[in-house]
Amino acid sequence: MPMDMMDRRILRLLQEDASLTTGDIAERVGLSPSPCWRRIKQLRESGAIRRSVTLLDPKIVGFSVMVMASVRLSRHSRENIDAFERKVNELDEILECHAMSGERDFVLRIAAPDIDSYHLFVRERLIHLPYIASINSSFMLKQVKHTTALPIPEN
Repeated sequence: MPMDMMDRRILRLLQEDASLTTGDIAERVGLSPSPCWRRIKQLRESGAIRRSVTLLDPKIVGFSVMVMASVRLSRHSRENIDAFERKVNELDEILECHAMSGERDFVLRIAAPDIDSYHLFVRERLIHLPYIASINSSFMLKQVKHTTALPIPEN
């Protein structure tokens, strides 16, 4: 779907605050509410807007440990890859999973209440899986930048 400047302005606003009303967005972009609502509806239907969520502070809700875990599979068969991807989607602690090029097959972002909980999670839920050869964990020490907003240009 080709997007014009108005669509991009709407998307930029929604990325900042998805709780804005259609009226608020319309006012900020210089449209009346009905055309603005139609554009937002079209952006949703096209898949440009996948969903709206509320972002939580992990520490405040009890997840003070964030880990980037590199995973190597024992064999690169379709069965192993499919089994791993199915398992990842079953585990709520895994927030993100990315298939990678290079030395590691996947990188996971995992949330845990503390280091002991993370260790137990790896030991009880991951490392015993027959298609995993190794897991290398890197603990996040400090969050320097975090955004979910894509850099949508004005024009």
